[in-house]
Amino acid sequence: MGQPTKHGSVVSAMAWMFLLEILLFWIPFAGSAIAGFVGGKKAGDLGNAMVAVFLPIVVFSVLLGLMATAVLGIPLVGAFAGLGGFMFAVTHVGPLLLGAAVGGLTVDRGGL
Repeated sequence: MGQPTKHGSVVSAMAWMFLLEILLFWIPFAGSAIAGFVGGKKAGDLGNAMVAVFLPIVVFSVLLGLMATAVLGIPLVGAFAGLGGFMFAVTHVGPLLLGAAVGGLTVDRGGL
């Protein structure tokens, strides 16, 4: 009756989501939803599933901004490039987020 063991990992959830997104990109809505569901199950709970969905978006945006700044040498342009990348990613995350929420909520915790 000690502490329950924690199942799932944000890193493995992100890896599964990324891999399945690459493999199922040709299925318009369901591919992303399936990738999100599997990633949500791998994450272990709803909080980790949300982190696994949004952390890559934030990292992508920051890296895009840094690369644009490095290439052009103008930080303001880099900031707008990062913001543009963030908005592009957020507008396409809907089915992935929905699948991750369902997957994170339906994790079998075992016992009571």
